[in-house]
Amino acid sequence: MFEFVRKHTRIMQVILFLLIFPSFVVVGINGYNRLQERGEAVARVDGRDIMQAEWDNAHRSEVDRLRQQMPNLDAKLLDSPEARYATLERMVRDRVLDAAAHDENLSASDQRVASEIQQNLQWLKGPDGRLDIAKYRQFLQTQGMTPEMFEGQVRADLSSRQVLAGLGNSVFAPRAIANAALGPFYERREIQVAMFPSGEYEPKVAVSDADIEAFYKANPQLFQAPEQANIEYLVLDLDSVKKSIAVNEQDVKSYYEQNQARYGTKEERRASHILIDVPKNASPADKEKAKARAEELLAEVKKDPASFAELAKKYSKDPVSAARGGDLDYFTRGAMVKSFEDAVFAMKPGDIRLVESEFGYHVIRLADVKPGTTKTFDEVKPQIEDELKKQQAQRKFAEAADTFTNTVYEQADSLKPAADKLKLDIQTAQNVQREPAAGAKGPLANPKFLAALFSPDATQKKRNTEAVETGPNQMVSGRVVQYMPARTRPLAEVKDDVRKRLVARKAAELAKKEGQDKLAAWKSAPATAVLPAAIVISREDTAKQPRQVADAALRTDPTKLPAFTGVDLGEGGYAVVRVNKVIARPAPPPDAAKQEEAQYARAWATAENLAYYDVLKDRYKVQINVAKPAPLPQPAGQ
Repeated sequence: MFEFVRKHTRIMQVILFLLIFPSFVVVGINGYNRLQERGEAVARVDGRDIMQAEWDNAHRSEVDRLRQQMPNLDAKLLDSPEARYATLERMVRDRVLDAAAHDENLSASDQRVASEIQQNLQWLKGPDGRLDIAKYRQFLQTQGMTPEMFEGQVRADLSSRQVLAGLGNSVFAPRAIANAALGPFYERREIQVAMFPSGEYEPKVAVSDADIEAFYKANPQLFQAPEQANIEYLVLDLDSVKKSIAVNEQDVKSYYEQNQARYGTKEERRASHILIDVPKNASPADKEKAKARAEELLAEVKKDPASFAELAKKYSKDPVSAARGGDLDYFTRGAMVKSFEDAVFAMKPGDIRLVESEFGYHVIRLADVKPGTTKTFDEVKPQIEDELKKQQAQRKFAEAADTFTNTVYEQADSLKPAADKLKLDIQTAQNVQREPAAGAKGPLANPKFLAALFSPDATQKKRNTEAVETGPNQMVSGRVVQYMPARTRPLAEVKDDVRKRLVARKAAELAKKEGQDKLAAWKSAPATAVLPAAIVISREDTAKQPRQVADAALRTDPTKLPAFTGVDLGEGGYAVVRVNKVIARPAPPPDAAKQEEAQYARAWATAENLAYYDVLKDRYKVQINVAKPAPLPQPAGQ
């Protein structure tokens, strides 16, 4: 189904991020910083402002959520200006849909809200399949929310969804329409390609020193040395706060005694059972009949314990364990229904007994017991000390962050006061540039911190940067020690590079000229064309041809085949393409055809939703006060 998705994983990574953040666009770093400094409204919807602080808090929450869900997600994606702007667009979208839901009197019932919470918080359910209220409240506390706040958010979200739900449900794509749209996408074409690679023409190019000097003067932007800075910087994070914390042994011992269950394994028991099930609506007579049958099996098993597995396979109504002779493998307390569990944990290995549960009657045999274990205090002491330090560091971090922020601002001529006050190490880095270097990690990979380093205050006045949040519980401030502005490198330094660029450009011109000459000749006399063997290409499979060649071939008018077309490959040279014929796509199997119809309908519904959302943006007078961003560049080779 849509093989394109499988073959173009890089594009799909970008699309996946688009799904995480509804839109993915680039905002100017300087423009963003100016808005942050003034603390002004960054957007306005239906007469209501979205303030800078709201944007920051929303993005911080979004980053925390995504890091919990996807620990391996590249942190640079989350901390980038692109991601921040995407969060703002999501906030605007939420405000627009909320306003529309309110105006259209859309709401969600208490029952619908409860169902949504049950469905989305599966991990908080208890053994009975219902939401564990204690765990639910504890989870919300970690998010800084009350149940009422959370349920209000869910209700608002459900109401907003109804604004666009009708459009999605109204789209229907018959096979004929889906074919008309998808047929050209899957269409294949037979082509022949004559390549004129520029590399083959380089030996024919001769350049003089005068040519080199002229090219250098005409293209100074190609030979720029980027601005650079030698810097020193401070990092305040949980680890640095932990270094200043000491815990006494009595606190460690008390923590161990109160949490011994965490430092060991629970007792496990292995049991087998034969289930004689009793439907919930069974009559008293049926229950007695089931009990009598279970007692018969109990007597039979006690008489011959070795027959247990065979009897379980034959009579047990638990299809999973019956196939294994009734074996339930090892389990701990909390894994089974209470009556069954109480019986198992009261038995001794080899015991056999009958127990009733909500599922019916169980003939149980206990096979083995693995006692629980507890690590000694000395074994876990380092772990507890580290945990206590981490807990205290988390509590102290906010206070340390205030001190850090104020000190680097108030004593802006040096990082030493902040370093001394918080016992931080001043770190250094050489030749830092405005864009993160390949393989950079930590603060030096953070665009916001780099933008602060190259602000006029830092480069010209040599002041400390503001305290920049570069991750959860991590703040950084830097100082430029030496600034080297961008400059054009002297010709003597770049002469070889100039020569290579000039030769490559002239070779590409020669390749293009010969390719265009051949194209004209072959168009006027097709029989004289000397071309390689034909190949078949499609949008999914370009047969290793450059994307420009495939695009040109697929754009050629199918009513005028065979036809020649030329393709300028830039510095790569030139290509002449002969498109011989169109090869229709084979009819997909019925199941695949149905999936395509559904996928086409979903794509059409998405387009309808986007169009309607644009109407709503106009209705509610959406203003985004951040400079209009440019789209992300498409990954190379796609």
